[in-house]
Amino acid sequence: MEAAGGGAGPGCGCKGIRSCLLCEGPAQAAPPPQGEDNFTYCPATGLAKGNEHSEFAGWAFPFPGVLLMEEFISEGEESEIVELMDRDDWKPSQSGRKKQDYGPKVNFKKQRLKAGSFTGLPSFSKKIVAQMEACSVLGGFLPVEQCNLDYMPERGSAIDPHFDDWWLWGERLVSLNLLSETVLSMSCDSEDSIQLFPTSSKENRELNPPGSFTQTPPCQNPGEEGPNGTLSPRLVPSREVTVAVPLPRRCLVVLYGEARYRWKHAIHRRHIQRRRICITFRELSEEFSAGGRHEELGKELLGIALSFQGRPV
Repeated sequence: MEAAGGGAGPGCGCKGIRSCLLCEGPAQAAPPPQGEDNFTYCPATGLAKGNEHSEFAGWAFPFPGVLLMEEFISEGEESEIVELMDRDDWKPSQSGRKKQDYGPKVNFKKQRLKAGSFTGLPSFSKKIVAQMEACSVLGGFLPVEQCNLDYMPERGSAIDPHFDDWWLWGERLVSLNLLSETVLSMSCDSEDSIQLFPTSSKENRELNPPGSFTQTPPCQNPGEEGPNGTLSPRLVPSREVTVAVPLPRRCLVVLYGEARYRWKHAIHRRHIQRRRICITFRELSEEFSAGGRHEELGKELLGIALSFQGRPV
């Protein structure tokens, strides 16, 4: 296979502009530009807060559509799941990843779909899916596809900023992060602006409560200090903002709403320090759900998926 770096690395699955350390050759061509994230998501407040050494230090904005559940499974459960996955082959994928797919055969470009050799989600996922029912955001979540991705620093594993498909996959993307911590980097290509709010007063540097964020409109001189010692809101282009979502080991993360449809997500090479496995579950879109144009095909695929008797396709 002709790889992006001009070579054909053993075990490399790169195509087009993608590359990894297996195919970049002796010169090890630089990966795509990966600027530092300038905000960090805080699960406790739901805010994206400006990083200390960035130009946005002391500023924040609400970042909806992310749910993070730490220690979703135990260390023993993690070991058992990884052992079961490693009994099956991992297929080379792009950008230094390896993968195992459990899902229907899809041509996203032509929007064609059939069951193909899909035999269901793996048996070990039945307990994981059952545990999701306790989460209100995941009410009625029925996974029809599972993708396991293996990341290794020796391969330069990464995944570029992207949206998951909207035609077939529904609103909620659910991922279980295994073996090591990492960072999910969120970026936005839209031409609009984001309204930032000061997180602290200039004098005492105390965090302002989230409720105060909606009480002061942006003024003609954003960033100007008000009479109470706080700064007025400021507008910045969305393209200038990147948000880091730290993912602890064994956490479950759900992207929905704005985080699903407005913000692209990525895993940068620098954030893979040791082996990492990500299990992502996807649900069907409305077109394949009850009342949708392809409801019957959706029912067929869900029946297969939820048998939990599958092997990688």
